[in-house]
Amino acid sequence: MPTSDSSSPTGPDLNLTRRVLDAAVIAGIDAVGVADASPMHDTRAVLEERKRLGLHGGMQFTYRNPARSTDPGRTLPGARSMVVGARRYAEHIGTGRFASASTTSEPSGAAARPPMAVVARYAVDDPYAPLRAGLERVADELRAAGWVARVLADDNALVDRAAAHRAGIGWFGKNTNLLVPGGGSWFVLGAVLTDAWLDPAPAPVADGCGGCRRCLDGCPTDALVAPGVLDARRCLAWLVQTEGEFPRAFRRALGRRIYGCDDCQEVCPPNRDPRSAPVVDAAGELDVCWLLEADDDELLAWIGHWYIPRRDLAFVRRNALVVLGNSGPQCVALGDWARVDAVLSRYLCDDDLLAQHAAWAALELGRHHLLEPTEVASRSVVADELRAHAADVASAAGTGEDDRP
Repeated sequence: MPTSDSSSPTGPDLNLTRRVLDAAVIAGIDAVGVADASPMHDTRAVLEERKRLGLHGGMQFTYRNPARSTDPGRTLPGARSMVVGARRYAEHIGTGRFASASTTSEPSGAAARPPMAVVARYAVDDPYAPLRAGLERVADELRAAGWVARVLADDNALVDRAAAHRAGIGWFGKNTNLLVPGGGSWFVLGAVLTDAWLDPAPAPVADGCGGCRRCLDGCPTDALVAPGVLDARRCLAWLVQTEGEFPRAFRRALGRRIYGCDDCQEVCPPNRDPRSAPVVDAAGELDVCWLLEADDDELLAWIGHWYIPRRDLAFVRRNALVVLGNSGPQCVALGDWARVDAVLSRYLCDDDLLAQHAAWAALELGRHHLLEPTEVASRSVVADELRAHAADVASAAGTGEDDRP
């Protein structure tokens, strides 16, 4: 039975609400709010419409079952409130397993480094582990008062951005992220569902984007097709998580990104405010050749917290081969072609998916001789890449835009 001394059948428990919010702050949650747990009908309609249009790009997660992910009562029968939390992740960059490194070019005179793959800020470490721990502290406060509580973080059972918006934590940015006033979007979100009647936020946060459209203009693949509307079929952060071939049309646009893409956040003015994140110009980097040389156990020790389709590391290696193909200037500066050639030669003899992307990388780097051995040249996926490359070169030459080796 609930034990709170201010519970009432006619109104929310104000005392418990204060204790819950205080517990969240003490547990290291940066922004917290309360929302009622009624179904989010508008959000469900948006998910279903975008799925119908194909904008989800095959993404499952909260698109898998919109009726469930927009109705907290489907997960916790009798849910009455949501305590929603946001925890900053950018300030923790450089303290985990990845080195802190700028995404910009090396300073003049710096020693040449091997080709490096860039990891988005949120993926350098698992940002959800400390968020879950903080939300569990909140849940414990509710359970101690006799109520049921369930923590959801990075869970397809809840559209967390919609819950956070309802809880008054922030507004929906044009880049589809939730923007916290004075903090930007360098946060991960989660919630505690409970049958307790808590005092909800009085109103959502007003829009703070105004006429700004830097995220829309700054997306390298034009994936933001309208304010707040993402076409996942063009989004690099999603494409690196998909199965199968990495789309040829977006391989060069991937640049050095191995996992995630921060471009639409980096150009966002609230994220560039000094108050938003102490380390807003840092991202993690990994030696891309090492990614392609390491065995499965070594890779999982470093990147096991990433979402990897079917936990098949072939898709990470596929992405790494595209990054290597985009690393010509770094390869030239380093001059260690023996290592690069060895890596490419290995994957040219691998399964079709990896051989295909190794062939593309070899052609982008001007290492055409690696495709000449009979056992390589006879492969249909290599022949397909050679034909596509020749067509691309011919097309670019016709427009005067060809800069390939």
